Amino acid sequence: MTLAPDLDRVLRDYEAAWRRGDAAALAALFAEDGFVLQGGRAPVRGRTAIQSAYTGQGGAPLRLRALAASVADTVGFIIGAYRYGDASTDQGKFTLTLRRRAGGPWLIFSDMDNGNRPPS
Repeated sequence: MTLAPDLDRVLRDYEAAWRRGDAAALAALFAEDGFVLQGGRAPVRGRTAIQSAYTGQGGAPLRLRALAASVADTVGFIIGAYRYGDASTDQGKFTLTLRRRAGGPWLIFSDMDNGNRPPS
C-alpha cells in the first residue's frame, strides 16, 4: 500500500529513530499525551514516559509497511507489519492511531504492536 507523503513520513521517521536507538526522537513522534502499548508490558503514557520506555531499545534495522490507513480531518490510523533487516517475512504487526492540529504534522497518539509468534 502506498501512503500519502505525510503519513509515510511518520513510518520513515520512526524507522530512522529506531535504527539509531534514539529514544528522544521516537518520543518526539508522539502526541504529548500519547500511548505506547507493547506486548507483555504495562501501558506507557506521555512523551517523557515514552522516551524512558524506549531508552535502550532500538538499534536494529526496523522496516515498517502499511497494510491499511485512513485519515479524516485531525485523526487517522495506520495498520501495518514490521520486520527487521533482510527478513523475508513479517515478524509482527502494529496499529498507530494518529492525530494532528489543523495544519500541523501527524503525531502518534497510540502505538500498539505484537509479534507473530504463537502464544506459549
